[in-house]
This record gives sequence, C-alpha cells and structure tokens, in this order.
Amino acid sequence: MIPDTGAPLDDRGLLLGDGLFETLLALDGETPRLPAHLDRMAAGCEALGLPFDRAEAERRVRAATPSAGRFAVRLTLTAGSGGRGLERPAAPVPRLFATAAPSAPVTTPASLVVATTRRNEGSPAARLKTLSYLDNVLARAEARDAGADEAVMLNNRGEIACAGAANLFWIVGERLFTPRLDCGVLAGVTRARILAAWSVEEVAVGIEALEGADAIFLTNSLIDARSVSRLGERVFQPHPLIGALL
Repeated sequence: MIPDTGAPLDDRGLLLGDGLFETLLALDGETPRLPAHLDRMAAGCEALGLPFDRAEAERRVRAATPSAGRFAVRLTLTAGSGGRGLERPAAPVPRLFATAAPSAPVTTPASLVVATTRRNEGSPAARLKTLSYLDNVLARAEARDAGADEAVMLNNRGEIACAGAANLFWIVGERLFTPRLDCGVLAGVTRARILAAWSVEEVAVGIEALEGADAIFLTNSLIDARSVSRLGERVFQPHPLIGALL
C-alpha cells in the first residue's frame, strides 16, 4: 500500500513539474551562497510568470538549516494548487518549502560516460532549475548502469551541454573552456564564480572537445570543483589548475 505523503493532490509541481528548486550548501549553520541562489530563483520565477517572496524564501532556508554540520539545503517552489489541465489559476499562489539533508564532501575524482539522453537546448526550461528534471534523472541512471559516477549530456545539436547534476569545464594547455548557456546549460552558481575569477572561453562544440582535453572537471554548489579521472576509456591525470580551483 502506498503511504499518503500529505502533499496536495492538485499541486502543479506534483502533477506537472510546474515550479523551481535550488540546492545550496550549508556549513555549520552558514549558507554563504544564499543570495546567488535566491537571485536565480527570482529570475526563474520571472521567466515562468510566478510570484516570488524573497524574504520568505530566505526565512525558510535559514529555518531549515541545521546549526552544525555539512548539509544540502533544498528550497522548492511549486506553482501551487490548480484545476485539472495545463492552465494555471489567474492568480497562482506558490507553495514554498525548504528541507535539509546531510551532505558528505566528495573527495574522489569522477568517472563519466556520454548519455544517450539529450538536453533540449530549444526549451526555456533547459536554462532554468525547474522541477521537470526527468532527463537528468535518466542520464544519471545511464551513468550508474555503466558503472560511472556521472553522465555527459549533449544537446539535440550534438554539442556538449552539462553533466546530469553539474556544469562541465575542460582544460586544453593553459586554456579553460565551458559550454555556452545557449547549448541548454543551467547558469550554475559555482560556474558563475569560476567565470568571474578565471579567463574562461564559452563555446559550442561536440564531444571531441572533451576527448581531446588535458583535464575535465565538474562544478555545482555541493561539490565545488570535482576532477574527472575517466571519460569512457580515456583516463585523465590530475591537473594543477583544478587543484588551484579547489
């Protein structure tokens, strides 16, 4: 028997994936990147036509954040309740909540495979952190089935987009590269920090760019920068630039 979760059965986030989320790192009660995450959720709400109460969102994150330890705090906003069908109510009332879960630091390099699941660069949702994350779920499942940690997702044009739950960077010589946002890339908070601190070339290229790279690394708010040890059969050695980033 399936237990009753208590979630409203007409919630548009539950029924249609209509909503947004942010995942941020909390260390001993502090959430130093919270403003950047709230900025991104606010921009996402504007793009989706949803109201956003920034002060209430911040309050809920702080209330959910444990005072000690390392935690992943997730802030979720759904479009609220609505009738049957696709149309929202004339004045949607979003549902907002935050949760926290222990998050151990990742200290080992990642192994990658190229997923067959594609990123839809033509969809506005590809550049937002929406509740519709099924493509990423399927890509990660492909990676796990292949014995890898993470999946490289290409877009429908065959260009490198991202990993299942991370942005991608690679190094050739002394040059640092990452996919352009119009490749169907989420504007990651850690990605933005690296772009602000380093000279990075944003490009639209195929998988051969990774195959010919000297090093690859992944970024997101929980792992910061995680080096890659393998892509398919290609093995990568530690690179000093990734050490500097870490």
